[in-house]
Amino acid sequence: MSEVAFQDCYPDELSHCYGCGKNNTAGHQLKSYWQSDNQNSQGLTIAHYTPEACYTAIPGFVYGGLLASLIDCHGTGSAAAVAFQQANRAMGTLPPLRFVTAALNVSYIAPTPMGAELELIGTFIEVKEKKVVVEITVSANNVICAKGTVIAVKMPDSMLNVKC
Repeated sequence: MSEVAFQDCYPDELSHCYGCGKNNTAGHQLKSYWQSDNQNSQGLTIAHYTPEACYTAIPGFVYGGLLASLIDCHGTGSAAAVAFQQANRAMGTLPPLRFVTAALNVSYIAPTPMGAELELIGTFIEVKEKKVVVEITVSANNVICAKGTVIAVKMPDSMLNVKC
């Protein structure tokens, strides 16, 4: 696994996302990585997250909206990482390559137990210059609890406030 999270490579001006922004202390602070040390091919991505009690749906189980949020942020972070890879650029170099969610589809497979570390695995389905499709599985205790598909599109210039 790489040592620096994808989200930690985002410019400060683009790091305020509730789900993954390093500058949002009230947020989830999700951190995504390449699953293996081989970052030269479109491999798998991985993230881990342990829900706090405030994300309870009913006692003992995680709120589904949290799972959707984690899938969303792991998907867009994975899209940014593969875009940098495809451009033969180091993550964090300017101009930024950031992606936003164009579509999110989540299927809940099994109840997600509270108190377990969640593992998110991202698999690339389609990679184009301005669009990346990532499938994400969320597991707890080695049981798949949710699956999601994120269609991520390159962030429009109108949203970028970064000066190169």
